[in-house]
Amino acid sequence: MEGLSVGSVLLTGCDGGLGLGLLKGLLEQPSPPRHLFAACLDPQGKDARWPGVASHHVLRRLAWDMATSPARPLADVTDPNSIKAAVGKVQEKVGNAGLNLLINNAGTTRRSTLATETAENMTLVYATNTIGPLQTSQAFLPLLKEAAEAEGQRGMSCSRAAIVNVSSILGSIEAAEAWEERQDVCYRCSKAALNMLTKCLALEYGGSGILCVSVDPGCVSPPLGRGTVIWQGPVTVEESVQGVLRLLARLSATSNGTFWDWRGQSLPW
Repeated sequence: MEGLSVGSVLLTGCDGGLGLGLLKGLLEQPSPPRHLFAACLDPQGKDARWPGVASHHVLRRLAWDMATSPARPLADVTDPNSIKAAVGKVQEKVGNAGLNLLINNAGTTRRSTLATETAENMTLVYATNTIGPLQTSQAFLPLLKEAAEAEGQRGMSCSRAAIVNVSSILGSIEAAEAWEERQDVCYRCSKAALNMLTKCLALEYGGSGILCVSVDPGCVSPPLGRGTVIWQGPVTVEESVQGVLRLLARLSATSNGTFWDWRGQSLPW
């Protein structure tokens, strides 16, 4: 099967874990992106973790595309000024070709139960998981539109112009997975809100040829426990990355405004 072929990609949350894995996976595609922008809080990659890989070298290879200064966070999705600076740096590189693919991967959580959840937790997690993707998508819209309008581009795909919001099955209201193992109300609510944002983006940007989807990469951390058939337990970063990239390669207009998992299965909102 052919890999994901895309001219330019901006990926947030590249300091470690899934973000760094996706970065590595994109580099290893048969036709890697011409422009790959790694948005991370630590441009030098000192905090990144990728077992068996010199992760700081991967980040250093790419982070310069957007770095404003060594002492300043590269792309804090909660900081409009940081996002604005990132847009300028990306535009310098891609020019009139625009940005083909924005992957909103940056995320955070605070472990909690319904009884211990706080307004502070909700605010902090929403700022990164929901407001961050909103602000980033709004800021990069002109570059995404440029890519969508480029000569020779037809149909909807991640190769043309797309926004991918990294969500979670824990944000599915219908599935309400793994409640006994992990309540984390702030995280669940932020991802449910992110899914609604995906739907809103699809409704508004779809007419411009920009594909918008939510994707659950699976649990790439220690297992939460057993659940229904939707819950398949832990998945390695490598498995998740391979599955997500396969999925992105086959998304089309019929996928706009939908929710998928890393195995390519449609998920309930």
